[in-house]
Amino acid sequence: MTNDPMQDSNEPAALEPVDELEALRARIEQLEAQKLIDLADLENRRKRLERDIDNARKFANERLLGSLLPVFDSLDAGLATVAEADSPLRQGLELTRQQLLKVAGENGMEIVDPVGETFNPDFHQAISQGEAEGVAPGHVINVFQKGYVLNGRLLRPALVIVASHE
Repeated sequence: MTNDPMQDSNEPAALEPVDELEALRARIEQLEAQKLIDLADLENRRKRLERDIDNARKFANERLLGSLLPVFDSLDAGLATVAEADSPLRQGLELTRQQLLKVAGENGMEIVDPVGETFNPDFHQAISQGEAEGVAPGHVINVFQKGYVLNGRLLRPALVIVASHE
């Protein structure tokens, strides 16, 4: 060590810029990390918004189509009561039903009519069990009321009778 007063005063001054430089580097790293977090958050929000918009488009007609389900049931009941295959009434009912089903299908609705299929509690509601020859246990024997699905989402389950296990 020397007794030079200039050298003593330079040492603390030399340490200050290094500490300040390290602090600035740490601050830059912190800001870069925050920028990455903010970019990831922004991307997640964009994806969530896209998903919400897509769902809004897919299910915008859910309430309307759900309100039409009794109309489909009435048309099916009317067709079941008309005995004559060539009657104008039957032809009119079938044409009306086909047109409604076409419009509903174009909007993503599908019919759940599971006769002979394996019972699926996600899409079927069992109201009874019964025995039927040639039908495996756990399969649908009869459908009392058809079910409907809109773009994979259940609007109404099919009311069914399921073959019992022996």
